[in-house]
Amino acid sequence: MILFDKFIMDDSGPIYAQIIRYVKRGIVAGNIGDGDEMPSRRVLSSLLGVNPNTIQKAYRILEEEGIIQSHAGAKSYVVLDPEKVTKIRAELIATEVGAMIGAMKQSGVSKEEALELISRLWDGGTPSEHV
Repeated sequence: MILFDKFIMDDSGPIYAQIIRYVKRGIVAGNIGDGDEMPSRRVLSSLLGVNPNTIQKAYRILEEEGIIQSHAGAKSYVVLDPEKVTKIRAELIATEVGAMIGAMKQSGVSKEEALELISRLWDGGTPSEHV
């Protein structure tokens, strides 16, 4: 069963989109795999304290993207193959890095400054060091 104990809602967008991103990040990280069971819509709605329609929308989109399979009255399961995982990874990286680059550009950070900051943070430095 996929756990949502580390799911944290924030202001980064609609809750259904945050649920989808959480599942995709779990897949990319290897924490969610082929055949893993999704919580029921009712259970997840209660756990997260959100409207059941929000959960339904997230599950419907995950189904449309071929990430989960659901059957009426039955449980929903993750359906993955290596090609799908690679596609999800590329999509997730492009979306999240794209948002970060957009924010940096809007803040007036140059490409060189951004690359230096990313390199420093990648190696364990702190973001408060001079950019």
